[in-house]
Amino acid sequence: MCGINGRIGKNGSFDKSKIQIMNSLIEHRGPDSEGVYFEENIGYSVGMGMRRLAIIDVDGGAQPFFSDDGQIILVFNGEIYNFTELRDELVRKGIKFDTNSDTEVILRLYEDSGIKAFDRLDGMYAFSILDKKRNRVYLSRDYFGEKPLYYCVKDDSLIWSSELKSLVSQFHAKPEIDHRALELYFRLTYIPAPYTIYTGIKKLEANRTLEYNISTGDIAFCKVHQDRSLKRFGGSFSEAKRKTRELLLSSVRSRSKADVPMGAFLSGGVDSSIISLCLSEFGEKKIDTFSIGFENLKYDERSKSREIARLISSNHHEFKVTEKQLADELDAVLSTFDEPFADSSALPSYVVSSLCKGKVKVALTGDGGDEMFGGYNKYQMSRLNRLYTSYVPNSVHGLISTFSPVFLKQQKDLRGRRYKVSRAINSIDYSDEFYWKIISLGSTDSQLNQLFVNHQAKDVFSYYKTITGIDNPSSLQEMRSVDRVLSLEGDMLVKVDRTSMLASIETRAPFLNRDIWDFTSTLPEDYLIKSNRKKYLLKEAFKQDVPDQFFDASKKGFGVPIGDWLKTTLRDELVSYSCENLIKEQGIFNPAGITKIIYNHLSGYEDNTFLVWTYFCFQKWYLSVYKKN
Repeated sequence: MCGINGRIGKNGSFDKSKIQIMNSLIEHRGPDSEGVYFEENIGYSVGMGMRRLAIIDVDGGAQPFFSDDGQIILVFNGEIYNFTELRDELVRKGIKFDTNSDTEVILRLYEDSGIKAFDRLDGMYAFSILDKKRNRVYLSRDYFGEKPLYYCVKDDSLIWSSELKSLVSQFHAKPEIDHRALELYFRLTYIPAPYTIYTGIKKLEANRTLEYNISTGDIAFCKVHQDRSLKRFGGSFSEAKRKTRELLLSSVRSRSKADVPMGAFLSGGVDSSIISLCLSEFGEKKIDTFSIGFENLKYDERSKSREIARLISSNHHEFKVTEKQLADELDAVLSTFDEPFADSSALPSYVVSSLCKGKVKVALTGDGGDEMFGGYNKYQMSRLNRLYTSYVPNSVHGLISTFSPVFLKQQKDLRGRRYKVSRAINSIDYSDEFYWKIISLGSTDSQLNQLFVNHQAKDVFSYYKTITGIDNPSSLQEMRSVDRVLSLEGDMLVKVDRTSMLASIETRAPFLNRDIWDFTSTLPEDYLIKSNRKKYLLKEAFKQDVPDQFFDASKKGFGVPIGDWLKTTLRDELVSYSCENLIKEQGIFNPAGITKIIYNHLSGYEDNTFLVWTYFCFQKWYLSVYKKN
């Protein structure tokens, strides 16, 4: 696990110190060692750097890696889980290796078969290759987008990095805000690839290789993992259960290879419990499991974590988090994203990663289980939307929408039944755009009209459609695909990568396996969601391993009562962001609209948790970037 950087441009456009500066800004991603390559070639200068967190081949995996003739140079961030099998295959072809690292496997694979060979990589990764013989630079990112990679073309240079802060350090002045990205942020609470908050800087999309022609400056893209031809699963439910266990156990086994201590995050939910159970099957020693709890018992699942920990006899570590402790970490956690990011579960994610430090270097997580096996309430809400709109006339729904806020108003950030009913009513759509509305957690059109100066309603749904390649998702498979491309890449994986890397811990997600995704994509919908039971197949496949009814408890998630904290610990800071002079100076927001939204929340008149928190996180980012001096 590492962080990578690079820059290529005309001679004299930069020097080696620029790469060293980029490296220094991502030291937390790789505290064990540093590597830098710099050369002034005929017509251009090139630099590539990396910071290393040593996990595989601790002594022999230093980077950059060079081909035997020195003409191909590679820096790599991530883990290749099938590198042993690929290495053995290449050895049988007569290819020699100097190390036991997965990084060298990528290099030798490229030498043997070119970029088409990347389709064979099972892993989480972002890497860059300079091929001086072909006069090309290649940037590549894994299928799900677990590892980040940013890039931009500036002043005849291609610049890339694992984190935005590193890339922005190459600018003489802070780049301007991209207003398309800002709109996406206030709708989604995060910014999905290919957008970033900055004009001219992009995220390389998941499952993409970027090819840069050094001679012409032309850029081209291709898929890393090609589309597979999938046949509908024709087996019984019992066969599907058996296949699910087989695939997940295999994935956990492949992701448990490391030359350093390993453990698991154990929240007490279905996904992390199953991953911990599977991990305990391998290895000769007890595994370490880690969980955190909260003062507010509505968000605390430690009792379920302990139940699984006792069942698998793990060395269990837990920590109770107070509101003050999370508030103390707030600035560090939000700043690590380098752009506005409003998933409040980033706070506990960082705390549990910090709890691991000094005990393990690698932790398995349950991330991706909901996308793989149909675990979100919004999947059921889509079914309810179809049923509701087929029986309730649009005009009647209009009346319900008008009066429901009066009856469903809540003063606290409980996210219970009233919240869910209110959200369902607000998301009802008589067109085909229901799912686009339900994923827009941050704000609605009417709220954005209040929020922004001279806001002209943009067709933000068209951005969703372009990014995902799906027009109006209606089937469970289409909704899962939207979540894989949008929220998994833009939110869930960003949260886990940045918070774990901030604590210098590597996390691995066994659910994020291409074979598991392809298998679940061939199944009948009622295998994944049956009646009101979400993740039905996954739970049935592992119910024999847990106490009776363990999987039947309602899911609490990994959230925090941020809506209440905005009224208490964070109140004064929030109020300062309603300052009229500040808002007018920014020229982005409408002072009257901001004041109304904030004070309606503070007074308890309405619960504006998502919108107010999204605005709060934006201001934290903006003032740290543009008002630092």
